[in-house]
Amino acid sequence: MTLVQPPSTKEDILQYLMKHGEATAQTLAEMLGVSPQAIRRHLKDLEADELIEHHAVQEGMGRPNYFYCLSRKGRDRFPTQYDTFALSLLDTIAETVGKEEVKTILRKQWERKALNYRQKVGTGSLQDRVDQLVKLRQAEGYMAEWHAVDASDEYPVAGFIITEYNCAISHIAESYPSVCGHELEMFQVALPDCAVSRTHWIVDGEHRCGYLVQER
Repeated sequence: MTLVQPPSTKEDILQYLMKHGEATAQTLAEMLGVSPQAIRRHLKDLEADELIEHHAVQEGMGRPNYFYCLSRKGRDRFPTQYDTFALSLLDTIAETVGKEEVKTILRKQWERKALNYRQKVGTGSLQDRVDQLVKLRQAEGYMAEWHAVDASDEYPVAGFIITEYNCAISHIAESYPSVCGHELEMFQVALPDCAVSRTHWIVDGEHRCGYLVQER
């Protein structure tokens, strides 16, 4: 008989911080349905393992609030499918032919991938295509999801937000930042009848990348 392992509260904490950027112990306790005392024990363990870090925010004359977020080591626990081998390969190519040639190679790679996305998302409704695109990204190691947005002052036209809470090529992006621009272009090619714009960007220090997709 196969025993089913209970879900780990520590993993739940890491997942929550990955999606929301930062949180206090009290917020984590409320959202995960765990006592504040238990949450603080888990946070202490995760800090000891260097998976999270915290900063204090002073509000008024009372005790400061402590906000917890993932450390670089904590983020690296999430899928990074391409990083290690691909970065080494790109560095080798750069040493051989130069960084400018590597940029050209990366552009050609993303153009090819974009056309592959377009073929796989098909020609259904925009919601179906966005859903399929997110599933393709999830298969590549991205913690991705989507949700619909109604027309409002913030979004004059209704559409969909694609959110990615991790970067499966984060180490590559640090050495070759042009790949981030190519990702936006990829989505535009994959959804040719849509306008795609970036709403959030991990490169700018935010905890997620976000893309707004609207029909033209």
